[in-house]
Amino acid sequence: MYFFLIHLSFIDICYSSVITPKTLQTLLAEQETISFNGCALQLYFYGGFATTECFLLAVMAYDRYVATCNPLLYPVRRLCIQLVSAAYVGGFGDALVHTICTFKLSYCGCNAINHYFCDGPPLLMLTSSDTFVCELVFSILVGFNTITTFVAILVSYTYILSSILRIRSAEGRRKAFNTCASHFTAVIIFYGTFFFMYL
Repeated sequence: MYFFLIHLSFIDICYSSVITPKTLQTLLAEQETISFNGCALQLYFYGGFATTECFLLAVMAYDRYVATCNPLLYPVRRLCIQLVSAAYVGGFGDALVHTICTFKLSYCGCNAINHYFCDGPPLLMLTSSDTFVCELVFSILVGFNTITTFVAILVSYTYILSSILRIRSAEGRRKAFNTCASHFTAVIIFYGTFFFMYL
C-alpha cells in the first residue's frame, strides 16, 4: 500500500511541476510565450504524468480490493513493481502518441494559446491542418484510458463495499472503510477535475 502511495506522491509532484514554473514565469515576468519545443515537452510530461496517475489510481483500487477482500493473497513486491511499471509505461506511451500526433500538424498564423499551459485541445485550435485524425486518436485513447480505469475502480469498490457490509463488528467495518476512504477521495478529486476540465 505504501509503495503505491510513494509513486502517487511522486507523480503528483511531477504533474504540478510540469506546469508551475512556466505559469510562475508568466505571472511574475509577464512573459507569456513558450518555445515550440518547450510546449511539446510540457504537453508530453503533463500527459504522461496525468495518464500514469489515472492508471496508478486503478492499480491502487485493486490493491485496496486485495487488502480488504483477500488479505492472504496480498501482492508480493515484484507484482507491485510490475503494476507500477505498467502504469508508467502506459501513461508515457499514451503521452508520446498524443504529442507526436499534435506536433506533426502544421502551425502558422496565430500562435497564442487560449489556455494557461500547452494542452492538446487548445493546441489543435491553432493548427491550419485537418485535425480529424488527431481528434479521433485523442478521443479513442482518452476515452479508453478514462473509462477502463474508472470502471476498474468502480468494480474494485463494489467488491470492497460488499465485503465491508459482511463484516459483523462495527470496529472492523470502520477499519476497512478507513483503509479505502483516502484513496476514494483522491479518485473523486482526480476524476472530478478531469471531467470538469475536459467534458
